[in-house]
Amino acid sequence: MSQTKREQVISHLRYLRQELREMHLDVSQDDLFPEAGELRGMMAQMEALLELVEGNTKIQTNSEAA
Repeated sequence: MSQTKREQVISHLRYLRQELREMHLDVSQDDLFPEAGELRGMMAQMEALLELVEGNTKIQTNSEAA
């Protein structure tokens, strides 16, 4: 994985991890469930991360086959 892609993945994962921690604290301590918009935002971030990782995997697979 190229350094730039790796840094993007790390950045996405750090953001998602922090957001999930905050949601977990809200649910476990205050019994507050996240709003639908927050969940949609997290799902969008996960989709972006998945596309980034899958796109890179496809490139590696094609170069390995050559």
